[in-house]
Amino acid sequence: MISIVIVSHSEKVAAGAVEIANEMNTAGIPIVAAGGTGDGRIGTNTELIVNAINGVYSGDHILVFADLGSSILSTEMALDLLDPEVAEKVHIVDAPVIEGAVVATIQAAISDDVNEIIEVAEGSKLIPKVHKD
Repeated sequence: MISIVIVSHSEKVAAGAVEIANEMNTAGIPIVAAGGTGDGRIGTNTELIVNAINGVYSGDHILVFADLGSSILSTEMALDLLDPEVAEKVHIVDAPVIEGAVVATIQAAISDDVNEIIEVAEGSKLIPKVHKD
């Protein structure tokens, strides 16, 4: 079973994304937040990301959804600090945080194929939010 880590510059945004994804979490997959700097400020914290990844690691794949550019950089730095066995199971998903995490959560209830779950999550970039006539 996959796990999901939400990385955001805001602790509240990360927690909210987890809350929304968990509304669709019929499979009971672990979804955790790694938001903010750890001391209440806006930013990212590599140590929080490492701890979140290690906290959900079970030998299966971990999908990371990150909000802005430096959250990707912080996640990449976290990968360098992880045990290589863990790091090879982590996938930074190129998808919007909320939409990607929600559809990944739904897809994980249907399939355990990590590549399929990632493909569906990345496809969430194409979901229109506004339908124009």
